[in-house]
Amino acid sequence: MPIYLIRHTAPAVEKGICYGQADIDVLDTFETEATIIRQHLPVNLQHVYSSPLQRCRKLADWLFPDTNIVNEPLLKEIHCGEWELQHWDAIPKEIIDPWMNDFVNVAIPGGESYVALHQRVTRCFEQICHRHSNAVIVTHGGVIRSILAHITQTPLKDSFGAFAIHYGCVIQLDQTDGKFTYQPLSNIATPKEQHKPTR
Repeated sequence: MPIYLIRHTAPAVEKGICYGQADIDVLDTFETEATIIRQHLPVNLQHVYSSPLQRCRKLADWLFPDTNIVNEPLLKEIHCGEWELQHWDAIPKEIIDPWMNDFVNVAIPGGESYVALHQRVTRCFEQICHRHSNAVIVTHGGVIRSILAHITQTPLKDSFGAFAIHYGCVIQLDQTDGKFTYQPLSNIATPKEQHKPTR
């Protein structure tokens, strides 16, 4: 039985703004995007987990209105600490360079590193898989990349190049003999995101 990974729809945030656990809303294209997502999901999915941030929870509530949805804090996006809602280009070079040189292991000031995100996410993913053979996870791009890196043994430093995760994507995971494979069901390209300075 599959597990479905779903990324939230396009957020209401200006391009170039750093955001992780900031609780931003979604654009007014939400229902159009959510309708496309729903077309790629089977009916009667009963086990739904969502990041509690509203850009995920709104989507989970819309897709599964009659389901008891579990808010799971471990499925939040990376904690951007002091950089939350700052423009990437406004962060001083001497502050951001250590992270740019090793974004996997270096924590964002007041926040967390990619490896810290990966550890909490994979722990949560394994717990969900242990409880259910069929489930839905509504979450964020960094979380989905982390899960895909985990099941494919892809180094975290390569995960952004290895996995294109657009807003509203739906990815199906299938498990055979303890090993997962993944298949994108919907992954419509959106305007290029900016998650680092332009310089």
